[in-house]
Amino acid sequence: MKRILSTLLLLAAPATAQSYRPDFDPSAHKGPRNGPVNEVAILGSAHLSQLPDRFRPEALAPLLDKLAAWKPQAIAIEDVSGVQCDELRRYPDRYADTVASYCPDTAAARAATGLDVPAANVAFLKMLAAWPATPSPAQRRRLSATFLSGGEQASALVQWLRLPAAERHAGDGLDAALVERLTKLETRPDESLMIAARLAARLGLERVYAMDDHSADRSIPKADEAAYGKAIQTAWDNPAGAKRRAVNEAAERDLATGPGLLALYRAHNAPGIVQMIYDSDFGAALNEPSPQRFGRQYVAYWEVRNLRMAANIRDMLAEAPGPGMRALVVVGASHKPYLDAYLNQMHDVRIVDIQPMLR
Repeated sequence: MKRILSTLLLLAAPATAQSYRPDFDPSAHKGPRNGPVNEVAILGSAHLSQLPDRFRPEALAPLLDKLAAWKPQAIAIEDVSGVQCDELRRYPDRYADTVASYCPDTAAARAATGLDVPAANVAFLKMLAAWPATPSPAQRRRLSATFLSGGEQASALVQWLRLPAAERHAGDGLDAALVERLTKLETRPDESLMIAARLAARLGLERVYAMDDHSADRSIPKADEAAYGKAIQTAWDNPAGAKRRAVNEAAERDLATGPGLLALYRAHNAPGIVQMIYDSDFGAALNEPSPQRFGRQYVAYWEVRNLRMAANIRDMLAEAPGPGMRALVVVGASHKPYLDAYLNQMHDVRIVDIQPMLR
């Protein structure tokens, strides 16, 4: 009898666990009662480097105008910080591909300034803490060079763009190689540069905040690479994926004009796209049937990455100008619903609907 009862209890356990709901919901306890609140607007972006050749950067002007009208006081971007890149470089067995894909080479900047990544991060934080209201061009060139040494090239571009055109030259830590890099960054099709950095410079901000995280990256064993790729691609081959591709293709028809780019961003941030993103990608992968559970490995990576991105954004809200700020996040469109949901759990975060800004 005891054995039968134990068996019944074991069989019932999964159902009990599945039906359990925690008593505490952080999102139901928003604060503070007094003072300004933290507002976060998340712009789901196309990856500009992946757009067709008909994309014209000048067509971003109306989008930048609309975002500037909201007057964000801090801007976060989908870049890996120099500090994390420095850490990832210490573990090449796991992160060699990640570093090659997401971490800019800081050797030239180190040669020019004498600062490695940790030292440069310490230096630019000290510089910003004592930053004058009206810095000289030499100070901006020095800060730009220090950002490059610290692996923060989008913030280096902010300082470069804040210089008058006649002051964008070598000196004060910027040698010819670094000037050439900054000049190339001005025209690189990248939303962290063409949207976030330009918007920061326009609004009088001194930097942007790299909030991406790739510490959950893992290399698939060579023996499993082909099977993993096939499993994920098969999962993605579904009706929702076809619908999503059709929506994207329609939204990308006019990339050379302001109205066309605005239409693209409205499509990427429309409420109906959220379920389509899940059904076409992560929901499909979660349920793919490979014995190795490749899809669940992929979803685990995705959730961890977004959780750590959300944590980095939350951390940014505690920095200058301090709690009670208005923050804009520029991130790939597939990240937006996850960051909206995760950040909404935070006591001191109010999520702002981005749609009205894009009208």
